[in-house]
Amino acid sequence: MRMTLRHVLISGRIDRFAIALSGLCVAHCFVTAVVLGLLASAGGLFESPIFHEAGLVIAILLGAVALGHGAIVHGFMMPAAIGSLGLGVMAGALTMDHGMQESLYTLIGVGILALGHDLNHRAGR
Repeated sequence: MRMTLRHVLISGRIDRFAIALSGLCVAHCFVTAVVLGLLASAGGLFESPIFHEAGLVIAILLGAVALGHGAIVHGFMMPAAIGSLGLGVMAGALTMDHGMQESLYTLIGVGILALGHDLNHRAGR
């Protein structure tokens, strides 16, 4: 079965994918900050600022598309508003120097965004 973008958006799969991506982001940030931070030899590769910046930009774009589409389809603004707060916190993390503060803001933003995606998915049922 061929999946069109419209079908993916309507079925809520993009929200589920975005929630999974948020979970992977949380896992990555946790592993990088705690485990790989302790292992300096391995930490250099995954702690690269470009890795975080690219991931955040992709997550922000995907989140904006999914939340905007949900608001248009089901008409509820609360999921988009909550998710937008998370997107803003994530965008703010992009302006920070790479380190623990940036990771903390990223985790907070991702958590808020995941809540917005979950609400968006539930509203579309």
